[in-house]
Amino acid sequence: MIELIPQGTSIDFIKYRKIAAMVSLALILVGAAIVGLRGPNLGIDFAGGSLVHVRFSEETSTQSVRGALSGTDLEGVDIQELGGSGDEYLIRLPLSPEEEKGITKRVTSSLESEYGEGGVDILRVESVGPRVGESLRQRAVLAVAFATLMMGVYIWARFEWRFGVGAATALLHDVFLTIAALVVANYEFDLSIVAALLSVVGFSVNDTVVISDRIRENMAKDRRSSLTDLVNRSINETLSRTILTTGTSLFVILALYLLGGNVIHGFAFTLMVGFVVGTYSSIYIASSLVLYFEERYPSAGRKAA
Repeated sequence: MIELIPQGTSIDFIKYRKIAAMVSLALILVGAAIVGLRGPNLGIDFAGGSLVHVRFSEETSTQSVRGALSGTDLEGVDIQELGGSGDEYLIRLPLSPEEEKGITKRVTSSLESEYGEGGVDILRVESVGPRVGESLRQRAVLAVAFATLMMGVYIWARFEWRFGVGAATALLHDVFLTIAALVVANYEFDLSIVAALLSVVGFSVNDTVVISDRIRENMAKDRRSSLTDLVNRSINETLSRTILTTGTSLFVILALYLLGGNVIHGFAFTLMVGFVVGTYSSIYIASSLVLYFEERYPSAGRKAA
C-alpha cells in the first residue's frame, strides 16, 4: 500500500500558530468589513419575491432583456446573467406569490414579443412571500448557530472542555469566513447555501474529532513529552488521512462546480471554501486553542512546551 505521508514525518505546525492566528484575525476583520458594507445577497427564499429563470435561443444582453420588460410596468426588476454564455438569465421581482401566474404570463408575453415565439424558454418560476422569507431567514440562522453550538458541546463532552472551546471557535471561524467569501463572490444566499454551511460544520468537526482523538491517545501513552510535541505528533500522524479526505472531497465538489450547471454553483462554492477553511482550522485554530488553554490552565504533570 502506498503511503501518502511517510511514517516519522515531523512537520512543526505549531511553530506557525501565532502567524496563523494573525492571518485568521486579519481575514475575519476584512470579512466583517465587507459583510457590513455590502451585506449578503439574499435570494428569493429569504428576501421574498418571485424569480423567473429564462433561456433564450440566441445570445442576448442584460440591457436587451430589460428593454423587453420595460412595458410590463414591473418595478424593482433585477436581471442577472448566468454562465457567461449570454443566453440564460435570472429575472427577480419583489412581488408576492399570489401574483406568480400573472408575473409569469407578463414576463413570457413581453419576452416573446421581443424575441419571437419559441425564442425564449421559461425554465423555472419560484415565489416566496415576505413573511415566509423572514421566517426562513430566522430559522436558517438558528439552524447554523445551533449546529455549531451542539458540535462544540459534543467535543466538550467527549474529550475535555478545552477541546470543546477550540472546536466551537474553529466552527465559528469556518462558518464566518465561508459567509464572507460568499459575499465577496456575490453568491445568492438561499436554502441550498444553508445546507452547504451545515455540511461545512459537519466536515470541520469531523476533522477536529480525528485530530483531538489522536491527541488524547498520545497524551495517555506519553506523559513525559510536552503537549506541544504531542499535538504536533498527532497532526502529523493524521495528516495523510486529512489530505486524502479533503482532497477526494474537493475533487467531487470541483466536478459539481464545473459540470453541475449554474444553479448549483453557489452550493459547490460554499463547500469548496468551507472544506479548505475547515481543514486549516482543525490544525491551526482548534489545536492551537488547546495549547493556549494548557498554557493558562496546565494539567497536573503536564507542560505545554
